[in-house]
Amino acid sequence: MSTIVDDSDQGTAHNPRAEVSWVDADVANEGLEPDFKPLTPEQATAWRQRNPLTSPWRVLVLQLLVGLVVAVLTGVVSGQFRLAASVAWGAVSVVVPGVVFARALARQMRQSQAGAALVGLFVWELVKVVLTVALLLAAPKVVSDLSWLALVAGFVVTMKVYWLAMALGWMQRKAQT
Repeated sequence: MSTIVDDSDQGTAHNPRAEVSWVDADVANEGLEPDFKPLTPEQATAWRQRNPLTSPWRVLVLQLLVGLVVAVLTGVVSGQFRLAASVAWGAVSVVVPGVVFARALARQMRQSQAGAALVGLFVWELVKVVLTVALLLAAPKVVSDLSWLALVAGFVVTMKVYWLAMALGWMQRKAQT
């Protein structure tokens, strides 16, 4: 014979840390602005002047230049064409997909529907990644006597030019003010 035990009142001990009251939540959000306030046209213009857009084409040109400089310096310092070619292919593996992506996004910006533009962003980012991987996989066939270390070095240095572009943009904004 089985016995049914009612233990529904067990485990109902009061835990003050488990409960969060609405008053506590209001205190936590006290310093925040409660409402969204749109900018006036004058405020928007002033904000745009303080925060100019950085053209992706400028970043790509800077990446190309840095990639070329690093490839030439590698060739001059090492005296080996294969290392310079490997560094150059690493830079190409960054710049070419970036150009395709920037061109596609320039066309996407003309879209009036936000959802279509967002889908396009994801699709073209996928295309960029696939193209980058394809270029890296093609490297041994394109560059004879490939040095993977030099290729990765060229790839990373070229990729990190974003930081240099941001720093140059920051310096330009500071000089304007």
